[in-house]
Amino acid sequence: MKTFYYLLWLAFLGFPSLAFSQENKEPIVVLISLDGFRYDYVERFQPENLTKFIADGVASESMMPSFPSKTFPNHYTIATGLKPEHHGLVDNSFYDPAKDLTYAIGKAEIVQDGTWYGGTPLWVLAEKNNMVAASYFFVGSEADVQGIRPSYYYPYDGRVSNMTRITEVFKWLELAEAERPRLITMYFSDMDDTGHRYGPNNDEQLSSRLNKLDHELGALFEGIKSYDLDINVIVVSDHGMMEVSPDHFLNLSELTKDIPARIVNNGALAHVYLEDQKDKEKVIKALEKSGLPIHITDVDDKENYQDLMYKDRIGDILIIPDKYYYLAWETTITRMNENMDRLDTDKFGEHGYSPAYKDMHAIFYANGPAFKSGLKIETFQNVHVYPLICKILGLPVPEDIDGKFEVLAPILK
Repeated sequence: MKTFYYLLWLAFLGFPSLAFSQENKEPIVVLISLDGFRYDYVERFQPENLTKFIADGVASESMMPSFPSKTFPNHYTIATGLKPEHHGLVDNSFYDPAKDLTYAIGKAEIVQDGTWYGGTPLWVLAEKNNMVAASYFFVGSEADVQGIRPSYYYPYDGRVSNMTRITEVFKWLELAEAERPRLITMYFSDMDDTGHRYGPNNDEQLSSRLNKLDHELGALFEGIKSYDLDINVIVVSDHGMMEVSPDHFLNLSELTKDIPARIVNNGALAHVYLEDQKDKEKVIKALEKSGLPIHITDVDDKENYQDLMYKDRIGDILIIPDKYYYLAWETTITRMNENMDRLDTDKFGEHGYSPAYKDMHAIFYANGPAFKSGLKIETFQNVHVYPLICKILGLPVPEDIDGKFEVLAPILK
């Protein structure tokens, strides 16, 4: 379905006159995250609306995620300008010894508890400076970070359609000036869902899902253009995707069965929280003797791990599989083997690996009055998006962030 028909559909729902004049021209930023959208998808599949969006604006060769290249750490890095070890979300799941609790993205009561989150997210910074912020799903936006949430937000519900989210953005933009948000964050999971199920090399499945998403984004882009407002749109993703096959699953249950420790997470990274620090050397030697394609990292290694504000959350030891390998619990491996005949694929997608792997790289595209047109820039780290948005909105840039405005300053007019 073409974008034109989406706009007709929106008009039918109650937007008969999207184009109208506003006296206020203070800049607005709409930050859109496309979860799991790998750096090369646009070049490979040439989606109509994203391609035009890029041609008229700014695009980076890729955007390098922070480690681990997981959804929650990297969304919150984009939102705070801090690396995971500095903002506290060190993985999608991790243990906090001080709280004696495990953070997990499926636990709503923990996800919405602001005490887990460090730094000052963009929406908190905006609200602190008397600027209205809104979010239709973005990691951290449903938590009371520093006791503050966006003026408008929704607890995450993956069942909510993309067009429902887009329609709400138009409603926000039609609010009176005093109530209208100047910072809007959005989230779409389509490409991550498809990439996990089929892997990043299944062109048929990826292009089909991307085509639908692109039409929906086209409706959003066209709708935004129809407002007489100074709206700048930034499209990012949190990470890329790497292909993994079941024969590269590594049995994490067997690997850690004799280790006196709490083991949290799997996939591209497992955290080991020892019961007794005296066991560390023995545990490391045992893991290294496993013969599996893994790397064992001592988090106390001062050469590689310095200035860790949340070291206790990272753990004592990290188990990191080699490229294309996946740490899986025995129950997962058993379930996978039992269901292989019923699955319509024998390749899967995974992320969380080192940002040094290009497959893990994400996207950064920007378009609007603040940005230059037709500009291609080199790869940069995702911590630098935060100060860029601060500058566009006129917000003070916190001094203690990892991001630097100078990195992306050349993309502004």
